[in-house]
Amino acid sequence: MLVLRLLNVVAPAYFLCISLVTFVLQIFVFIPSMFRDPSTTSLFSPALLHGALFLFLSANALGNYVLVIQNSPEDLGKDLNLGKGAEVADWLDGSRSPGSALPGTHFCRLCARVTQRHDHHCFFTGNCIGSRNMRNFIMFCLYTSLACLHSLVAGMAYISAILSMSFVDPLAFLTLLPHSISQFFSGALLSSEMFVILMLYLWLGIGLACAGFCCHQMLLILRGQTRYQVRKGMLVRARPWRENLQEVFGKKWLLGLFIPVQNTESSYRRQKEK
Repeated sequence: MLVLRLLNVVAPAYFLCISLVTFVLQIFVFIPSMFRDPSTTSLFSPALLHGALFLFLSANALGNYVLVIQNSPEDLGKDLNLGKGAEVADWLDGSRSPGSALPGTHFCRLCARVTQRHDHHCFFTGNCIGSRNMRNFIMFCLYTSLACLHSLVAGMAYISAILSMSFVDPLAFLTLLPHSISQFFSGALLSSEMFVILMLYLWLGIGLACAGFCCHQMLLILRGQTRYQVRKGMLVRARPWRENLQEVFGKKWLLGLFIPVQNTESSYRRQKEK
């Protein structure tokens, strides 16, 4: 548990550091290097287009990241006066009252709360993902993967111009890292250039991981399931996939694709208000 609590602090700090480094490289290194191309006009220069696109992707990624943290899943244990800590965990496990656990609820020991439609605990946000912040979490994964892909393309363009190399051959990117390491230790490659090359592979890994996680979450949503239900082998009521999407993304889903907006209220709260 101590290791998990430590990871709950280190992972968000790691993400924020990577975001800061990416922002600095894009604004102060990659984009200024694009202004040196004399063949383009100042109005439609690649620097302005890439800069606007990067700011749009970054604003959506960080905006949804903040909303995931702010829109924490509801603490049902507080609303239902179930107690705290181990008492709530025993109640949900059925050790105190067999068969009395609420369906679709889960007690997270890291967050110390009982959540409705619990999916998983995200260490990079330090928060549980449930019905209230699922849409923002998916948008966060989507725009993080797109921002990493954009940074990867801009970084490859910068490296190809600095080192006078071409990435037309797919094997050029695979052999870039070992070749760069040998050049770095021989003194033929600057430390700043080596750092950018390492960031290329980091952006590739983060981008692919976030894209795969986003696709996996969308598949579960279409089925009306959560990761916790799949892991525990719980059965869910079969519903049309349109209803499952609307429950997570709401009716104004198109707005959430372009602007970080607050997630819709959970089905538990709507039922409680009724």
